[in-house]
Amino acid sequence: MNKFLKILGVLILVAGTYVVTSAVYTVNEVEQVIITQFGKPVGEPVTTAGLKLKLPFVQEVNAIDKRVLEWDGSPSDMPTKDKLYISVDLYARWRITEPLPYFLRLRDERSAQSRLDDILGSETRNAVAKHELIELIRTTKDRVPLRDTLLTDAELKQDIGSLVPITKGRAVIEAQIFEAAAEKVRVFGIELLDIRFKRINYNESVRPKIYDRMISERRQIAERFLSEGNGEAARIRGNRVRDLNKIQSEAYRQVEEIRGLADAKATEIYSKAYNQSPQSVEFYEFTRTMQAYKLMIADNTTLVLSTDSDVFKFLKGMNPDAESATQK
Repeated sequence: MNKFLKILGVLILVAGTYVVTSAVYTVNEVEQVIITQFGKPVGEPVTTAGLKLKLPFVQEVNAIDKRVLEWDGSPSDMPTKDKLYISVDLYARWRITEPLPYFLRLRDERSAQSRLDDILGSETRNAVAKHELIELIRTTKDRVPLRDTLLTDAELKQDIGSLVPITKGRAVIEAQIFEAAAEKVRVFGIELLDIRFKRINYNESVRPKIYDRMISERRQIAERFLSEGNGEAARIRGNRVRDLNKIQSEAYRQVEEIRGLADAKATEIYSKAYNQSPQSVEFYEFTRTMQAYKLMIADNTTLVLSTDSDVFKFLKGMNPDAESATQK
């Protein structure tokens, strides 16, 4: 009998523990709870953290996250107003502010992500179709292109790298998508916090043609710069040759002037030195004639002179017999 009572007491204890455990639940700080009875919500949502009670067995706890959640859509192709097909990648941040409508309409986060795909994708497609590509790419309408500080004023006036004027810009289009989508997701108990373009690119099928056109345009600009550079280089080389010839001719003129002045000075000095007496004049004539002989007469040289030539007078006055006797 005592053994039976012990077993009965243990069973009652286990059953009581199970009932208490089924009747008690905890709510985390980062979640909110919807209590359902036979699949239908009962009472108000529980949004405060702590230990809570419910009817055991018949009521279930459905936890709903109340933190800021991320939505990251897949890239999708869509046309712009100027008929360009682009791939748009979008992301958003959202949270559940009304858990009861959220639970009744969506039940879980997976369904919410799917509904956000539909709504945000549709609104993005509508916004992109209403604007040209330049409106989606540029952030603000006040942005100006950067210019190379090494370019001249004439090059700065050229229409190279100029941006097409816009009226709105990417930030305004993002705000339009946000306003339209936030109104639609509010009925699901969802608050849309932010939405941004993550990446905008050309469609894969037209991307090679776009890149080829961009390369061709850049190549044309490069060839024009190269042509202008070659023309400037030729002009610089021509100026260099002209300046070099001018410097050389000026230097040659100065050298000749200096040489002429030097010759004149030397002649003046010689004249003063050899005009002291008739003997010095004769000696000067003799030495200069001998120098001339040395320059004119070499080995195997035949010299034809007239008998009255000034150069021949010293040769004419030479006595070969006296010279031979002197050598003996």
